[in-house]
Amino acid sequence: MNLKNEKINNIMKVFLKIHYRNEIVTVACCDENLLNQDFNEGNLKIKISNQFFGGNLVSIKEAIEILKEASYFNIVGENIVKEVVNCKILPKEGVRSINGVPMAMKMMF
Repeated sequence: MNLKNEKINNIMKVFLKIHYRNEIVTVACCDENLLNQDFNEGNLKIKISNQFFGGNLVSIKEAIEILKEASYFNIVGENIVKEVVNCKILPKEGVRSINGVPMAMKMMF
């Protein structure tokens, strides 16, 4: 990561919330500007609810460190998805867009 990207990643913020259910830990993360919005495209719909995504407001750098260790996550938004792909946490082929908003999920079976 170069210095310019390092500065951007410390300034840009995302909401990050960690959910615990039984033995499974899921991280939900979205770009700061997407919270409480809905996106639809054909049969696809995603609701960026405060209940699921609205945790702590953190830097993208902090979020990336948490997502690197996560077995399960849901991410939504151009900024966080781009960094997850750049950091090789997920391949770009794993990214889907709904109404132009990128999203991705990671699940371990």
